[in-house]
Parts: sequence; structure tokens; C-alpha cells
Amino acid sequence: MFSLNLKITLRNLWRNKTSSLINIIGLAIGLSSCLLLLLYVNYEWNYDKGFKDSDKVYQVMINFQDASGKVTSTYGAPGNGIDGAIRKRVPEVDAVARIAGGGETLIANGRIGFKKEVVFADPELLKIFNFEFSAGNPATALDAPNSVIVTEQTAKLLFGGVNVLNKSIKYKNERYLTITGVIKNFPGNATLKFDYVLPWSFFESINENARIWSWGSFSWPVMVKVNDPSKVELINSKIKGLFNERSQDTKGENFIFPFNKMHLYGKFVNGTNAGGDIEKIYLFIGLAFGILFIACINFMNMATAKSERRAKEVGIKKAIGATRTSLVIQFLTEAMILTLGSVLVAITIVELTLPMFNNLLDIEISVGYGNIWDWLVIFGVVVLTGLLSGLYPALFLSSFNPVSNLKRKAARAKAIPVNLRQILVVGQFCFAIMLIIATLVIYKQISFIKDRPIGYNAKLLAEMPQEGELSHKYEVFKSEVLKTGGVIAVNQSSGSFSSVSNWFTGFEWPNMALGGQDVVFNRLETTYDLVKTSGVELVAGRDFSKDFASDTAGILLSSSAVKVMNLQSPLGTIVKLHGNDLKVIGVFKDFIWDSPYQAGKPMVINFNRHAGYNINMRLNPANSLSRNVELISAVTKRLNPAYPVDIKFVDHLYAQKLQSEKILGILANLFGGIAIFISCLGLYGLVAYSAEQRTKEFGVRRVLGASVSNIMRLLSVSFLKMVFVAACIGVPLAYYLMNKWLTNFEFRTNISFLVILISIVGTATIAFLTVSFQAYKAANANPVEALKYE
Repeated sequence: MFSLNLKITLRNLWRNKTSSLINIIGLAIGLSSCLLLLLYVNYEWNYDKGFKDSDKVYQVMINFQDASGKVTSTYGAPGNGIDGAIRKRVPEVDAVARIAGGGETLIANGRIGFKKEVVFADPELLKIFNFEFSAGNPATALDAPNSVIVTEQTAKLLFGGVNVLNKSIKYKNERYLTITGVIKNFPGNATLKFDYVLPWSFFESINENARIWSWGSFSWPVMVKVNDPSKVELINSKIKGLFNERSQDTKGENFIFPFNKMHLYGKFVNGTNAGGDIEKIYLFIGLAFGILFIACINFMNMATAKSERRAKEVGIKKAIGATRTSLVIQFLTEAMILTLGSVLVAITIVELTLPMFNNLLDIEISVGYGNIWDWLVIFGVVVLTGLLSGLYPALFLSSFNPVSNLKRKAARAKAIPVNLRQILVVGQFCFAIMLIIATLVIYKQISFIKDRPIGYNAKLLAEMPQEGELSHKYEVFKSEVLKTGGVIAVNQSSGSFSSVSNWFTGFEWPNMALGGQDVVFNRLETTYDLVKTSGVELVAGRDFSKDFASDTAGILLSSSAVKVMNLQSPLGTIVKLHGNDLKVIGVFKDFIWDSPYQAGKPMVINFNRHAGYNINMRLNPANSLSRNVELISAVTKRLNPAYPVDIKFVDHLYAQKLQSEKILGILANLFGGIAIFISCLGLYGLVAYSAEQRTKEFGVRRVLGASVSNIMRLLSVSFLKMVFVAACIGVPLAYYLMNKWLTNFEFRTNISFLVILISIVGTATIAFLTVSFQAYKAANANPVEALKYE
């Protein structure tokens, strides 16, 4: 029976080449799009789940509170003393580890050095994350102060292979380290990634703050591994009051949160989790199955449209004893075989496009052909697609009355399928219109955020770390680099202008209201020529100047800081920062240092001649960018030969803040276009079949004097009406959903009438061109050919 069904299926596919090709192409594109999106969803869903016992790893958090106990913010660095308290008082926790990022730091094999990402951590980090070791003993690898664990990639870079155990490397061209472990490289979907890790005891030897158990310093995250995830509430009850027991100035409550959920559920509002990027994942899942559904609709439309051709076949089979079940199986077999063919084409498309897809999104995903779960997903998609696209046509075709069919009267051919086909086409274009609106709104929101004034001049602003010889040769470097003409201004800062590096509480000012000490301020330390170098806009006062010796005890406030502090005349006001009296000499316009999607914290900038973390440079606009880099590099290599030149451009660093929405925009544009293409492909097939069915009618009308435009209008109007109905349904739905999405942003654009107009006109134009092409062909057909056998 199966072989007979197979023969009939192949014969029907060959006989109806055009519709079969449309079905296969539509399904293949729909399936490949669905698979690509599901691969991306799987990549994001499995963030930080690629190691053993990932469900037992938690991050210690803190909810900061004001004087009334109301939560003001949630932070992932809970205070530098909590790890010891947890070890003593919470037996439900098996391991605790502090982790401090050191950025890209020089590491050398004795001959050549590389700047690689380093972290410092307690030895228990290896118990918490269970890194896969290629060499070394995890139990002791971080015990010695000068021990170091490297990734396989770092080992190959330094020594050309992974057999590097007990070899020596040099840190910052100063201290020798012994390699005590080699671990596998991290997957792309891991938050904690580094090139080498050093023990916390080493960090304490180079960083004074690491040696101080200060509950008022929130510098690094703390990770714990619990022995039973069901006891999380008990653990939270034990650590809830630890901070308030020891902190006098700031109030807060600690809790733990699953580390493998931070990537998708990292948003907190009023101290409770409020989702996060998981909303985008739901969007991509909906997009994936929406595209697949459109492709299945095409199949159903084409199958039911050809019902009259299959009616006689069904009538004969029923007349000679075929049951409805056997006919359903036959038509489902056809659908499954066509789906299987489409899957083979889809997998080929996925393999061909995956490298470009990875490059476009800067991720690393692949189809795990050796993974049974990936095959189960593919099999599930095949079965779902086959059933979704083939079940209704199978039930519909098998329900024909054999007597009516043999009398050439497909009794139900017009009663149901025409209306259903109209509903399905409306559904397709409704989804397409919603995607166009969503794409336009996402693009508009990204442009709105991108064009939002940053508050400083990021163009031609470069930065480089003040490391190696530059740490004590800054004045020499500044003098020589200015002489080259490659830069026009230079200054130092304690962090990058592109991202927050320090914040604090406990700031004091005259007439401070109750709870003022709980206000969180961002803080940047800097030297002279801040405004000239960065382009920060002053609204009152002046920059730090060598002409005023007292400026070393000066401070600049942001406009929002002045507002929070309720200072009527801020210039000259004496404020207190960590016990030191500072004089306000200027007020600057707020600039984006936090997330570009939200209002930033009030900010202070104080003078510190030892703020030697970053060297900021305003490049010479009269030179080309490459020439400026060449001039800076020459000076840097001469003064700091052991370190590679590491120049970064602040506008590029700022653009990385928009990466998440950029990916959303790319995917919406790409797959929105695919959805519209599949919709038009199905519409083209339906119009072609409708024109074929009405060939004689058009021939008669042409003989009776109908013009080409009359015939085109006759064929086109009914389909364009469906697009209009789709717009009436899709526009309000899209408006509601995208308006809800925009509420996630404090700074957001609006959904203008122009966006809706473009989506409707765009969809109608695409549909009109699709229909008109086929309608023109039908209208220009020779009526003699259509009527010569009548």
C-alpha cells in the first residue's frame, strides 16, 4: 500500500510541477528560517548551562533600600565581606567564590606578549563551575599565589600547543607565574569567559581594596554553589540581614539568584525579577513558527485549490472500496514526502547560510548532527509541518461524495475551501503587515536611541589603557604625542567614557534631606583638559585648570546631581566625598554613562592626578584616522615597548551598548522579509491557479470585447480585498504589541501614522505586483487557444 501511495504521490508531484515547486520552495524557506531562529533561541536559552550542576550555581545579589526600606536598585556585587559570612553561617552552600575582572592584561612567554582577558578568583571557583580540565588538578590548581590556569586557546597562542603544564609565563612584564592547569575553551554562550585566571591571593598582592573586607565596597560579584536548589528560600532568609548587620551608612538586603537565568531574566524592578531579554526570545519563537505557519498555509491553499482535479480520483477510489482512512493516509503521505523533500532542501540552506548568520550576529551556533536532541527537534518540526500543512487537505479531499464526483460535481469544492483559502490568505498578510510594522518600529527605536545626544563628543575620541611604562610616563607621553600632531588634547581618567566604572553612596552636601546618603552617584576621576579632550558640555563654571592650585580639591557635578541635591547656586558649594571636603567648580550636562535606554544616575567628576586607568585622546580631525593611529602608535611603542598598542575608539565602544537591539533589528528585517516573500509566493500560486481555472471565461470575455485592464482588474480585485482586510486586523494588533514592547524603554519613540501607512502601502504594493504579473499573463493569453475545442 505504501509503495502504491508513493507512486501516486510522485506522479502527482511531477504532473503539477509549478505548484509542487512553489510548495517545496515555500516550505524549504519556511523550514530553514524556522530552524535558524530555533538554533538562535536554543543558543540563548542555554546561556550559562554548559557546565555540570549549572542549576546549583547562584549569584549573590543586593537590593539597596532607602531610609523607609523601599528598594531603590538591585546590584550584582553584594559587598566585599559577604563571602566570609556565608561560609560561616550558611551550611546549605557548598562553595563561595569572589570573581574580579582584570580586563585585557599583558601576558608573555618570555619572548612575545599578548593582551588577554584575565579574572581573579577564589580557588572554590573551580568547584562552582566545574571547568573541563585538559591538564592539571582542579583541587589544587589555584592554591599557590603565583599559579595560573589558562585556556587551551591561550596555551596554543603562547606555546603552540596545550602541553604547557608547569611552564612559566610573565604577568604584566613583572611577575612570573606557573601554569598549573589548562581548561577547555568556553562556548560562545557563556557569561563568565576569560583567557586565564589567577588566584585571589595574587589579586590581594596587587590590589589594596581586595585585602579590605569592606561591606561598603561593591566591586566584584560573588558566586555560590548550593547543595540543594530547593533550599534557596532558606538560604535567602539566612543572608537577608547580613548587610544591614554590618553596614551603617547604606541599607540593603542580600539574596541569591540563579546564575543561568541572569542572561535572560536579569531585569529587576523594585527588588523583584521582572524578566529581561526572555521577551525577545518569545518574540523569536513566535516569529519562527509564524513563518512556518505561513509556509504551511501556502501548502493548504494550493492543495485545496487543486481539489477539482483530485475529485474524480477520489470518487473512483471510493467507488471501488477505498475507505476515508486510506485516502487520508494517502494524502498525508503526499504531504509528508513533500515536507521531507523540503526538509532536505532546508537543511542545505541552513548549512550554506549558517556561517553568514553567525558572522552577522557575531555568535557561534551550529547544527549538532551528533546530538539526539537536535534530531528530535528536526523530526518534530517535520512531523508538525507535515500534519499542519497536510491534515486539512487530506480530510477535505477524502470527504468528497463519490457519486457527485463521478458526475464531475465537486460538491464541496466551492462551499468551504474558497472561504477557507480567503481566511488563510488574510492570515498570511495579517502576519506580514504585523512584521513590517514591528520591523519599522524596532528600526525607529534603535535610531532614536542611537541619535540621542550622548553628552560628549564620541567621534574622534580614542582611549588606551595606561599600563606598563605609561603608568609613570604619562606626562612624557602627553608631551610627545601632542607634538606629533596626531592628537589635539590628552587627559587621564579612572575609567572609560563608554561605560560605568564606579559608583558610590554616602555623598554629603549642605542642607541634605533625610535619606540623601542613600542616593547612588556615578563617579569618574580625571585630570586636566577633561572638557577639551572629551567634549563634555559645561552648563556652569569651568574645567579643572593648572591655573588654580585649589582645583586639586575641586569637583564637577552633573545637572541631574544638582537637581537631586537641590542646590540653587551649586558653584562654590563645599561637599564631602568619603570624608574629604571638595569645592564645586563646575556643572556639566548629563552624558550617557549607564544604559542608553534609561536615565543615568547623578554623577560627580573629581580631580585625581593619579587617575591612571585610561588615557583619553582627542584625535586631530585634519588627519586621516589611520595617520593619527600611526602617529600615536609610534610614540607608544617607543615609550612602552613591552606592551602591544591598544587603541580603542569610544564611538565603537558606545555602539556596543546597542548590540542587543541591533540583533533584534537584524532578525526582524531578515525574517520579516522572508515572511513577506513566502506570502507572495503562495499568493502567486493561487493567482496562477485561479487564472488557469478561468481561462475559458477570460477567453469568452476577450472575444466579447473585454480589455486587458478589465481582465486584470477582474482577477486582482478579490485578492487585494483580502490584503485590505488583513490590514484592518493586523494594524491594531501590531500597534498594541509594539506599544507594549516600547514600554520597556524609558526613552522611546512613538508609533507614527507614517509607520502604519508605509506598512499598508508596502504590503499592498508587493501583493499588487505579485497578482498583476500573473493577471497580465492571463489577460494577454490568446482567446482562440482557450476556446478552440469548445
